[in-house]
Amino acid sequence: MSDRAGLVIAIDGIAGAGKSTLAAALAERLGLEYLDTGAMYRAVALAAVQRGVSPSDGPGLSEIAATISLEVGKRVLLDGRDVTGAIRSAEVDATVSEVAAHPGVREALVERQRQWAAVRDGAVVEGRDMATVVFPDAQLKLFLVADLQVRGERRFAQSAAEPAPGAVAAALARRDEYDSNRQAAPLRPAPGAKVLDTTNASVAELVDQVLGWL
Repeated sequence: MSDRAGLVIAIDGIAGAGKSTLAAALAERLGLEYLDTGAMYRAVALAAVQRGVSPSDGPGLSEIAATISLEVGKRVLLDGRDVTGAIRSAEVDATVSEVAAHPGVREALVERQRQWAAVRDGAVVEGRDMATVVFPDAQLKLFLVADLQVRGERRFAQSAAEPAPGAVAAALARRDEYDSNRQAAPLRPAPGAKVLDTTNASVAELVDQVLGWL
């Protein structure tokens, strides 16, 4: 059992700012589990692609989000299949923001996220509405930002299928705009959240800074 029993750290932020990397590092240092909620939305988007459900079909997507078998950890299992790599495809990238904007999809996955945390004695959770919607009472709330060019370079390095860092950065900028202006749970810092700029900081430096706030 962790010596941080009951601690919830909620990490939000823009795409490519390093949320997953920081969440994993913090969880390891604190002896907690961490949840990448973005992977859950990506899994729904992938299931929609595979089933031929349009990203504009709110009821169809909500049904998928409520009924799929989904396990998110070091690997992502969708209906028993390992889709860890598939959810990072360009096709999923192109649709995930629209899929995630549907209130029914968010409602279904928020319930799953809260259930996941309820059975663990403390956790690090990351996504885009962790502190604003899912865990508003988290003991520590973070919002990550980073320079757009740096974010594009990071994402390009993660996927050889991407055309170029500049094109990736442009896609990230469009996603930031879409997510910040969506009607359901728009992307924004939660009240009381500490904003971290990850542009020039190492993971170790960020972890030390966050641990200093506990």
